[in-house]
Amino acid sequence: MAVQQAKNSMGATGSAGSSDPVGSAGSSGPVGSTGPRTSKAEQRVGLLNGFAAYGMWGLVPLFWPLLKPAGALEILAHRMVWSLAVVGIALLVMRRWAWLGELLRQPRKLALISVAAAVITVNWGVYIWAVNSEHVVEASLGYFINPLVTIAMGVLLLKERLRPLQWTAVGVGFSAVLVLTIGYGRPPWISLTLAFSFATYGLVKKKVNLGGIESLAAETAIQFLPALAYLLWLGSSGGATFGTEGAGHATLLAATGVVTALPLVCFGAAAIRVPLSTLGLLQYLAPVFQFLLGILYFHEAMPPERWAGFALVWLALSLLTFDALRTARRAARALRAGAVAGAVGGVRGATAVDAKS
Repeated sequence: MAVQQAKNSMGATGSAGSSDPVGSAGSSGPVGSTGPRTSKAEQRVGLLNGFAAYGMWGLVPLFWPLLKPAGALEILAHRMVWSLAVVGIALLVMRRWAWLGELLRQPRKLALISVAAAVITVNWGVYIWAVNSEHVVEASLGYFINPLVTIAMGVLLLKERLRPLQWTAVGVGFSAVLVLTIGYGRPPWISLTLAFSFATYGLVKKKVNLGGIESLAAETAIQFLPALAYLLWLGSSGGATFGTEGAGHATLLAATGVVTALPLVCFGAAAIRVPLSTLGLLQYLAPVFQFLLGILYFHEAMPPERWAGFALVWLALSLLTFDALRTARRAARALRAGAVAGAVGGVRGATAVDAKS
């Protein structure tokens, strides 16, 4: 989930006319700064922003029930409308508009943004409904299995080749879904819908290659008119809760824009400051928090067969994490070896030139 978003954010921050949502910084620190101390300080800032982003995503199940008696569709529509307002203000403050002209001149990208908007609408709607219908644990499962679904889609759609340990993780994850299907007495459709919709969203965003704030602005701009039309219809039919349940309720509905945009801003600040491998580990914080909330706060049932299914999912994720860290270490060693070999070759070349002269 996070790794793909990080690639999108970093790709955008390197483009002309764009900057870090929190403060401009590269991999080695702000302009004019040098040395490992600054780099470490930047990494600490990145880690804090990463924890903040995934912490907010993990604790968001506490927010959606506050919006009752509004239904899931009304909450979803308000989220679309107010998110556009929030990111629009953010872009005005940061003066980041260069990407818009480029996007409007690329019909293929606009079509992909429309697909992303449709897919994330499904994801948001199902998640809000799941939380407010007391399916927080099953919703958390969707984000646990999301990396496995992303890998499977990479194989099926992008013809990517998996390493043996990755194949094992996918197999264990498939077994987990079977066990959970038996445990629930039905396929865990909430989890699967969330996982597949978010994996598809990540795949589309990879091709669009827009930063987090810019992408959210474009997607919510597409969502805005249908959402506003639904809210106006709901109000005219007497079914809206905005304005009829008091100022506090209206304020909470408007706050859906901040709840959507703020974690994304923190994530953007983290994505350009910490390695992708670190973000890959941080991404599990959100479903862990959601899972714990489902059990400890919402007191959802966890019979033995569900524990067994979740245990298999966690085993699969452990295998993926181990394989990713091992691969990253090997790549780092190969890079260092290449650098050393290049340095030795340069010294030998210089020595040969001196000998000839």
